[in-house]
Amino acid sequence: MIQFRDYQKQAIDSAMDELREVNSTLLVSPTGTGKTVIMAGIVRRSFPGRVMIIAHREELIFQARDKISAMAGVPVCVEMADLRAKDGFNDMFGLSPVVVSSIQTQNSGGDGGRMSRFDPWQFDLLLIDEAHHACADSYRRVIDYYRSNPALRVVGVTATPDRADELALGQIFDTVAFDYEVSDAIRDGYLVPIRQRLIQVDGLDFSAIKTTAGDLNGKQLAEVMEEEHNLHEIAAPTLEIAGERKTLLFASSVKHAERLAEIFNRHRQGCAEFVCGKTPKEIRRERLQRYAEGEIQFLCNVGVLTEGYDDPSTELVVIARPTKSRSLYCQMVGRGTRVLPGVIDGLENAGADARCAAIADSEKPSVEILDFAGNSGRHKLITTADILGGKECDEIAARALKNIRERGGASDMAEQMKQAELELQEEKQREEAAKRARLRARAKYQAREVNPFDVLDITPPSAHEARPGRQLSPKQADLIRKHIGIEPEERPYHEMKRLLDEQFRRWNENLCSFKQAKILSKYGYPTDLGRDDASRVIDAIAANGWKKPEGVAV
Repeated sequence: MIQFRDYQKQAIDSAMDELREVNSTLLVSPTGTGKTVIMAGIVRRSFPGRVMIIAHREELIFQARDKISAMAGVPVCVEMADLRAKDGFNDMFGLSPVVVSSIQTQNSGGDGGRMSRFDPWQFDLLLIDEAHHACADSYRRVIDYYRSNPALRVVGVTATPDRADELALGQIFDTVAFDYEVSDAIRDGYLVPIRQRLIQVDGLDFSAIKTTAGDLNGKQLAEVMEEEHNLHEIAAPTLEIAGERKTLLFASSVKHAERLAEIFNRHRQGCAEFVCGKTPKEIRRERLQRYAEGEIQFLCNVGVLTEGYDDPSTELVVIARPTKSRSLYCQMVGRGTRVLPGVIDGLENAGADARCAAIADSEKPSVEILDFAGNSGRHKLITTADILGGKECDEIAARALKNIRERGGASDMAEQMKQAELELQEEKQREEAAKRARLRARAKYQAREVNPFDVLDITPPSAHEARPGRQLSPKQADLIRKHIGIEPEERPYHEMKRLLDEQFRRWNENLCSFKQAKILSKYGYPTDLGRDDASRVIDAIAANGWKKPEGVAV
């Protein structure tokens, strides 16, 4: 029986609840939190309905088949290359109950693609892994094909949707049933804390790079990152900071990855390898195995280890491929946030504090993310502050990064975000206090300049009328501020009460307001005029350039 974590169960329940009301929904759960387990739970809850699962890469197909089959207890067949779903387990109707296929396979071949082998009406659920890709044309074709069955339900699962993609994803998914952020998983003790280090490289200038499809133009970025000076400015601090830690590096191009591995090996013979999309599968598998076993310390890659690659022993992630994409950055960082095997096993019901303590005492208490900064120009490059701070705290993220740069070294980004938020709150409170002080000072000045009892030509109450301990109600205090223009706390209660009584009398007898009376008093007119007469006199004063006019009857 599957032992679901609390958030996994919540994700599954939320998805099934949403599908009772809508046709499609999206689940967001960070890398390393068991998205395949969530998918297995959804498959099991959907059985005996038929399920089609779409994965983004061929490497993920067999992983998904094995995990989902074992966890859901349902036969899972693969549709890819020379494998056909009907070649696997069949139920009494002769149909594979769960089919896993790659998006490439579904689109391959003529006459509508290989997806046309399947009858959409035979499927109850379309489950899409790495659903942030669902906006691509290849996915839209597949989704639209299976949606020709109006009874079909669609569930997407992703580590994180990029902010820039959210509007487009909304065209595919009706709702977001579950959203579990990286910060949530760290707080709950399911991922290791993130430490951020920023290295300033003067030669890195991204200001002239164009934006293509929402991110830095790949060719122009590679040209900057491949410059000899920049290569060494990245390699040298990486070697120094890494120490003995296993390091996964994301490069901007094949040449970039190859050259960095070469420089690392020049310093420490045999310490580095690189992999890319053109690396033969056998060689790639061998290099990944050597990295997993600790035979090589630095694994440089370009575009192949952002999804579906797990090695929890990675302690340092080097972002030598700056990006404007929150989704891509999350994928890269996520390769290092997994907890070491066995550390939190058996602690599912022990509480977040127990899991966090176990992680802190483990051989991998955190992961460090190394970013290289330069002149970004108009570009807003993503950092760990963006993935830990949610979607509406750019000011907090900017302050946290500023503090990290000034402090130097590596800092726990979650703690820095909290500190930055506290600093900004304190600054706001100080600004508001200063503003109130200025208003109070102005009120004091006005009170000293114009005595309201003189203006209204009334006698202030005597001292024996004082009422120690009495205070105006909030509503009374607001009336004083609004209609008489002074701060209530500047005078004792009995004087404020006398002014309020006078104000109410003036309203009842339709006499001029205090503000009108103040102007009339300044120019030597009586202050017991009616409102209309007071307005007429003040208009005449204003028309005369704020000088007392001749012959105005009162």
